[in-house]
Amino acid sequence: QGVSLYIPQSAINATIQEDVLLSVDYSCHGVPTIEWKHTSNWGMQKIVEWKPGALANVSPSHKGRVCTFDNGSIQLFRVGVRDSGYYVVTVTEHPGSSQIGTIVLHVSEVLYEDLHLVAVFLAFLAAVAAVLISLMWVCNRCAYKFQRKRRHKLKESTTEEIELQDIEC
Repeated sequence: QGVSLYIPQSAINATIQEDVLLSVDYSCHGVPTIEWKHTSNWGMQKIVEWKPGALANVSPSHKGRVCTFDNGSIQLFRVGVRDSGYYVVTVTEHPGSSQIGTIVLHVSEVLYEDLHLVAVFLAFLAAVAAVLISLMWVCNRCAYKFQRKRRHKLKESTTEEIELQDIEC
């Protein structure tokens, strides 16, 4: 008799901009009133209150960011770090017959995206360095061949001058 409440997942980890389902399920004889509140370091605020099958009364702070379900669950869209905290659901069938449940939500920033950006940047730098090293090697080979040809021509011209001098004497 009265209200029973089931919470399948009492702690949820999420990342920013993710959609999060705060899942609950209840059973009772009549049509209850369902209310969700959020408690965090910034205080406590009411999110939504409704009766299944009726329109939900969503607080201005969550307009357009929350979706209600007849089983008592809510979905939060595009969560941020400020959404971290305790979510308290109260299912009330009539005064004196209610159940309270809590879900803890931890929203963290996505660090691996920053690391991904750094990895891509380092890969780009490595590719540029490889191209520059290759160009330096090609330039070095060309300069070496040019110097060999120049030395060879210089050696031939010096030999001719020496031979000419020998003849003149």
